[in-house]
Amino acid sequence: MTLEVHSLGCRLNLAESEDLRALLAGADDLVVINSCAVTSEAVRQTRQAIRRARKARPDARLLVTGCAAEVERDALAAMPEVDGLIANTAKLDPRAWNVPAADRPDTRRGYTRGFVQVQNGCDHACTFCVIPQGRGPSRSHPVARVLDDVEVHLEAGVQEVVLTGVDLTSWGADLPGAPRLGALCEAILRRFSTLKRLRLSSIDGAEIDGILFDLVAGEARMMPHVHLSLQHGADLILKRMKRRHTRADALDLVQRLRERRPDIAIGADIIAGFPTEDEEAHRANLSIIEELGVVHGHVFPYSQRPGTPAARMPQVPHGIIRARAAELRAKVAQVRASWLAAHLGKPLWVLTERGGTGHAADFAPVRLPPGTPPGALVEIVPVRIVEGMLEA
Repeated sequence: MTLEVHSLGCRLNLAESEDLRALLAGADDLVVINSCAVTSEAVRQTRQAIRRARKARPDARLLVTGCAAEVERDALAAMPEVDGLIANTAKLDPRAWNVPAADRPDTRRGYTRGFVQVQNGCDHACTFCVIPQGRGPSRSHPVARVLDDVEVHLEAGVQEVVLTGVDLTSWGADLPGAPRLGALCEAILRRFSTLKRLRLSSIDGAEIDGILFDLVAGEARMMPHVHLSLQHGADLILKRMKRRHTRADALDLVQRLRERRPDIAIGADIIAGFPTEDEEAHRANLSIIEELGVVHGHVFPYSQRPGTPAARMPQVPHGIIRARAAELRAKVAQVRASWLAAHLGKPLWVLTERGGTGHAADFAPVRLPPGTPPGALVEIVPVRIVEGMLEA
């Protein structure tokens, strides 16, 4: 065996792991753990992945990169399974791995969806978040580089491109003329008429520019799927988080999108049990799921992260946090079940994937007829739901 890359955490890490596989394709007997530190649970999973990898590959060189390699640097370096750490900001630099920069093989063949990193880092200071410590300030990839990366994915046969970043909607602020994300999406769609689907990873509703809003609301090749970095449904908690939107802002944004594109699916990141959260605030968190119609919900129990202002605030007991997270997940599941049921009998264009599954434009999961090849856009009519998935 030669190279293994194990990725934890966000879509950006997934995109970077694909780049690492290409960068290190010729490496001999190497295991890379691309770690996550967004919560204490993510750090625990990183440690677990390290131990599993060492057990499976006792003689391989094992290197750790990613956010945990910054935030938990000393602790991970002290693990006997770890041979070394690569700085997160340097992990895509060939010099950090002592490999040549040119003529890297393309490892994306056979993928149906391509993740393209357009931005990294974050300039905001949300009181609960440790990610700026792990990724540094916001840096945008120039338009030309993004277009080149999209082209590589299209040449490899992908049907859908997903733009990723730590703070995706801040793209362009550090580039000449300070372009906005909408202009980048417009340039991608204009340049690549063969691109069937363009999707966005998590976005900050406070940063959506006019062009981006119009594209999401009305461009057929922009997928009707918005995943909001919402975090909470109570204004006081949002203020203590140092978020830049209110509950009313989120509701207004989704209402305006739905007026233009009724089939749009809403996703959201939601934190349960943020410090000082009382029962009233929790109820506001629960109710906004239904009011927004959140069908793709990522619920995170609050995790006390070192060096963050929220870690010094009055904490909610762990048992209450777990119970509230369970309530939030149940509410998302309830809203999602009704949403999935509404797809029955409607034709869906599905991007087929491995294992007989795929996703519709609104990211509804679909079980495909036997023998459907991966990597194609096919039209199906779902007739019943099985185990929370549509089945044709």
